Amino acid sequence: MSASRRLPLMAIALVGAALAAGCGSSSSSSGGEPSFTGDAYPGVDLASTRLVESRIYSGNVNRLKQVWSIPIEGKGAFGSYASTPAIVNGVVYSQDLESNVSAIDLESGEILWDTKFKSPSHGPNGLAVAEGRVYGATNSAAFALDQKTGKEVWLTRLGGSVDMAPGVNDGKAYVSTVPINTKGEYEAGAVGTLWAMNAKTGKKLWHFDTVPKGLWGHPEINSGGGVWYPPSFDEEGNVYAGTGNPAPLPGTAKYPWGSSRPGRNLYADSMVKLDPKTGKLDWYYQETPHGIYDWDFQNSPIITRAGGREVAIGSGKSGFVVAVDLHTGKKIWRQHVGNHWRHDSDPLYALREEYDKIKKGIGEPGQLGGVIAPIASDDELVYVPIVDRPMRVKSGSEVIEGGGAEQGEVAALDLETGEMEWEKTLSSPILGGLVVVNDLVFATSAEGLVHALNAYSGSEVWQAKLPAATNAGVMINGDMLVTGAGLPVGEGQAAKLVAYKLGG
Repeated sequence: MSASRRLPLMAIALVGAALAAGCGSSSSSSGGEPSFTGDAYPGVDLASTRLVESRIYSGNVNRLKQVWSIPIEGKGAFGSYASTPAIVNGVVYSQDLESNVSAIDLESGEILWDTKFKSPSHGPNGLAVAEGRVYGATNSAAFALDQKTGKEVWLTRLGGSVDMAPGVNDGKAYVSTVPINTKGEYEAGAVGTLWAMNAKTGKKLWHFDTVPKGLWGHPEINSGGGVWYPPSFDEEGNVYAGTGNPAPLPGTAKYPWGSSRPGRNLYADSMVKLDPKTGKLDWYYQETPHGIYDWDFQNSPIITRAGGREVAIGSGKSGFVVAVDLHTGKKIWRQHVGNHWRHDSDPLYALREEYDKIKKGIGEPGQLGGVIAPIASDDELVYVPIVDRPMRVKSGSEVIEGGGAEQGEVAALDLETGEMEWEKTLSSPILGGLVVVNDLVFATSAEGLVHALNAYSGSEVWQAKLPAATNAGVMINGDMLVTGAGLPVGEGQAAKLVAYKLGG
């Protein structure tokens, strides 16, 4: 570790010690009546940094003890829970995979209100809280609830499937459709569309088709695009979003390797910047031209500064993290993470119709590999959750998941250069978004473990076992951590929302 990294670590430790000794925090969970005010976003802030202010740091994280848990009752296609709780002013706002929303007292775990939608979702989903309203989505509509009572303020049907937490900024709510149904099957002719709505009324203001209505040639076969995680926003309110892949994948017997949709298949597998007033495209960066595997570039871009310039950092299932200039979309650095072998160049070969260069057999990342969940960043590093999971390419119309061992990793990249600072291997995939707080990075692994890693070395300093497997992230507020364990797969496992507190 360089001297420049030791100094921030020492400063953080001192701050953490002072906080642990009794200093206050604007988001502290210090008891008393919960307040139904304040804002909370899926990415922690509008820039989606997932950087949290808290009293928790490496010197006291071992004092985290479970203080309550409550059952998660809703069920979707992939378990019961696939979101990150939103926490503000002593209240946890939580959505399960049946789209049901609850407000829960952070200190006690008491349910304050519960709004049922019973609308199974493919996930990921989740909530945003702003201006006295709780925003979310069912499997086909966007909604706003009264923050204090949970009563419906508005519900707007969007004409397609929805699998995301909303973005909310400057009087607008943003929700996208995706071209799949609740079973995860792509629907021919479906176009993923991002909608901007009036946050007070739900009235549609504009939309952006993430892929063209004509779908590049054969709309009776093709589909694509959509947004899976909430957009991010810069200080001027501009909208940044990562998009999903085209389909069919990798192709059909008649049209192998995506030949039913020739060309680059814009704006699939891309990061886009949009005008918040009109939805007009400013720029795009396409990570995977002519995708033939399920390599969405889906995560919320992080908006930050690196090396004296403003940047947007995107990531996705291709297993690459990319920093681009915030104003032009031009690539600054691109770094691979996790296991890569055999298949990285296949989409380019397919784009050029050089099909004989595409190698059959096992390779990584798989279609359910790479960077599946949101990344996080502080002022120095970018923290990346990784799924090392292979796939077997059999033909231009068939890919089989698996074919080898799978594991998880967390990696830290230099914010300015993209160079790898450290990697930590874990025993199962990381399917939930990361959170960074002081000198710690929190990750959840699929087997149902919460890991606290040292942000500057990757060494593990704390671990907790959840009551079930999980594909959800954690959220931290004050001296408490809350996370959902929504994938009961073994005997005795139960889907629950669980809270930990310093000192218990």
